[in-house]
Amino acid sequence: MNILQKIFTDYYEEMIYTLHPRHSVVENVDKMIHCGDPAFGGAMYGCPHCGNMKFVPFRCHSRFCPTCGNKYSMERATSMSFKLIPVQHRHCVFTIDEDLRHFFLDYPDLLHCLFHSVTSVICRMFHKLNKSKNFTPGFIMVLHTFGRDLKWNPHIHCLISEGGYSDDGFWRNVSHFDYTFLRKAFRTALLNEMQTVIGPSFKKQKAKCYDKHKKGFYVYAKPNKCDPKIVTKYIGRYLGRPVIATSRIDRYDGKYVTFHYNRHEDNKYVEETIPVMEFIQRLIRDIDKKLRRSISKEKHRIYRSFHQWRTSILLSFGYDPPECPVCKHKMEFLELYYAHKCVSLEEMYEKAMSRSRGKRSSA
Repeated sequence: MNILQKIFTDYYEEMIYTLHPRHSVVENVDKMIHCGDPAFGGAMYGCPHCGNMKFVPFRCHSRFCPTCGNKYSMERATSMSFKLIPVQHRHCVFTIDEDLRHFFLDYPDLLHCLFHSVTSVICRMFHKLNKSKNFTPGFIMVLHTFGRDLKWNPHIHCLISEGGYSDDGFWRNVSHFDYTFLRKAFRTALLNEMQTVIGPSFKKQKAKCYDKHKKGFYVYAKPNKCDPKIVTKYIGRYLGRPVIATSRIDRYDGKYVTFHYNRHEDNKYVEETIPVMEFIQRLIRDIDKKLRRSISKEKHRIYRSFHQWRTSILLSFGYDPPECPVCKHKMEFLELYYAHKCVSLEEMYEKAMSRSRGKRSSA
């Protein structure tokens, strides 16, 4: 049991009765707590060379789990890196006014407005280069609803190609990004989107934002030498990563949690100690309603995914599950255990598929 599992196990009942979390939150917390617990099943392997036995427990596949979330992030980063244009990219961050953050808690649909606003701004910036050619860049957007201090702070990380294709297939390199346009255009686009969702009551707050941010919302878009060779590093760092890694949790004494982070503004090392319930509240707030399994059941093809699973575990955590810890030979699959009893691989597959079909039909 890692430190995050212990924290949530100790305060599970208090979390339920004081914070009244949504069903999706409870579901993901339950999965994270029991991730890797042999009582919930696993696979038994045997070594034909030395006779050693090894039990590999099931994982929860929830992105809220620091272990499975890290694995998901690496798999997504690898997958997306093959879809990127092999050119220089720029990492940009689109932030919002601190006074607007609570609106995104009260109106969850506003999170979609962040994507719409950034998309329109980027496309318009490239369209301005030559309106007749209509240059279009390649870009990936990732929503983060938390900052390094774990506080609610929705913002968009975006990886943009330094160039774009025209409608007739001509590529144009773009090394200069218009910061002034990005900031002002993002401010205008987002505030207009928010007013559409919230209604006329937002007009007063909108006017305050224009008055407070005359130069627009802060957008980080400085050149960062993100060439194709290291682009996977950038994607992996920001794409679907867990809220907090267990390595950032320094101490837990039963009442308080101490964690650290490097402050974004000056990269200064900061250590923060907060009550356990406040720590839990910051974490579960970032569990989206749609945050389910990191790998959908429809994509779980038990017979064909074994080698992919083995490779992903090796790349993510540095060990090979079927490798014998004694003689280092490849172990063979023997039995599958679920709910404290041995089940066949075919039976496990049929159960997973029947549950998946049942959920699709009820939806």
